[in-house]
This record gives sequence, C-alpha cells and structure tokens, in this order.
Amino acid sequence: MSVVIFSHGRCLSYDVGQDHPEAASRIHAVQDQLLSSGLDYVVQQRDATPASLEQLYLAHDPAYVDHVFAAVPDTGHIWLDDDTQANAKSLNAALYSAGAGINAVDWVMQQQGAQAFCLVRPPGHHAQYKAAKGFCIFNNIAIAAAYAMQQYGLQRVLIVDFDVHHGNGTEDIFQHEPRVKFFSSFQHPFYPYTDPVSHTPSIVKMPLAAGTTGAVYQQRFTQEWLPLMQEFQPELVLVSAGFDAHIEDDMGQMKLTELDYLWLGQQLKQIADQHCHGRLVSMLEGGYEHSPLARSVVAYLKGQI
Repeated sequence: MSVVIFSHGRCLSYDVGQDHPEAASRIHAVQDQLLSSGLDYVVQQRDATPASLEQLYLAHDPAYVDHVFAAVPDTGHIWLDDDTQANAKSLNAALYSAGAGINAVDWVMQQQGAQAFCLVRPPGHHAQYKAAKGFCIFNNIAIAAAYAMQQYGLQRVLIVDFDVHHGNGTEDIFQHEPRVKFFSSFQHPFYPYTDPVSHTPSIVKMPLAAGTTGAVYQQRFTQEWLPLMQEFQPELVLVSAGFDAHIEDDMGQMKLTELDYLWLGQQLKQIADQHCHGRLVSMLEGGYEHSPLARSVVAYLKGQI
C-alpha cells in the first residue's frame, strides 16, 4: 500500500517574515521534489481537516488553548514566545497541521499496512502542555498520540523524534504517561537546552555531539534504541520527522544525508510492520534548507514504499 500524504493549502497561507526560516517555501520545495522524483505518482495526497478544540485539549492545557484563540488578533500578530509569532492565518494553519495528524491516525488505524506523512506547518514538537515554543503553537504529534489513545484505546504508542532539536514539548506532555514511549535524538548542547538525561521510563534520549555522522547515528540507533523499541511492542508508531540534522542544513551542525533518512524510513517501517500491522504516521518538523529538506523527505518516504 502506498503512503498517504496529508496536507492543506491553509498550511501555506501565512507568512512570518521574508527572512524567517519556517516559511511556506519549505512545503513547496517538498512538493516539487515529489514531482521531479516521480514519487508523486506513487503516493496518495489528501486534504487535512482542522483539529477541534476538544482534540487540542487532549494534549494541551485548555486554558492555554483558549488563551491562544482569544489573544490572536484578526489583523497583525502577537508573540506567544520569543520565537513563535501568531496571527489569524497561522492559527488556522496550526489547526490544519494538528488535524492532519488526527486524519493520519484514523487512516492507518482503519487500513492494513498503511503509512501516512503529514506535510504541514507550523511544526509542533516544541509546544509544551501550557506554552508555545520554537515556532510551534500546538504539539501536532502529541495531539495525534493522545487522540489515538482516546479514540482507539491504544496502550503502547511509540513516538520517535529525529529532529536536530530535542522535542522538549513532547517530553513535557508525556513524561509521566506509561502508554507512551518517546525516543528523541538531538544535537547537544543545543536549543532548546533541555536536560540530556531521561528521568522517567517514558522518555529515551540520544544526545549527539555536533559533527555526528550518519554512520555513528545508525550505530547508536541500532544498539541503543532498537532493542527498547522491540521490547515495547508498539501498537502505533508516530514520528516527529525533522530533517535539519542534514549536513547541508545550517540550522544545526550534524552530518546526516539522504541515505540516513532512507535508512530511518526503512527501520521505522520495519518496526511498524513487525508490531502494529505497518501503522506508521510521520509529521514534518524541522528542515530549513530547501533542497536537502526536499531530497531527505523523498528519501525517507522511499524507505517506506
């Protein structure tokens, strides 16, 4: 079965400034690469629907969600934190981004051997239970996980985050949730400067030095993570797929390439195939240099086809 890509035009409709790295052109670059690679003929593409308030409340403090809705102006913008700007269009985009994850969970839970990729913005993995952070308004992957547990009664949800930045928001939301196992690899020391040590059984961290190569990454993933993932026996695999650890992305200083993202796609699909009928949902997080981002997304998707 082919991969289904969930996205929506609303994710392209807002602008956070000409020089801001989190731009709509990121999505355009991936779409262009899907076409030029021929993968556009293999994947299915579907429009996302927006998340509801009740679905946002599954992973966020209702008071925080209500504050965002009340504070965002019809014209102009506000700052939810030092890095996270919000206006009416970006709030709508955030609803469709979170909704894409819910749509993707429904798709893979109702199919056999199904994978989905959410090609959306803004990203989500820095958004905490009560706060926005790092370009992220709502935590898309956390909302998808919480929805999957509520809607389908899942008891073992695996979340893997390979963005160059630690998914601090996802950790904040699920650090005491025994039904979730959250694996996060990230450059350290680096933004958001969180503790590199895991303090609860739900969180497994892999801090990586600047300059880490794909060979080292694959070795550590295989030795440190795979046995724990196999032991967990997930009923659903969710992925915060950030591609800013690529050697050509100036956002970080790691040295992964498209071949490493192809390998990650293969490894994660294999885990999903072994334990949960192939149920795998990936959500775009970081990746800010357009060409390596687009090439890496296509390579990652090829690893699942």
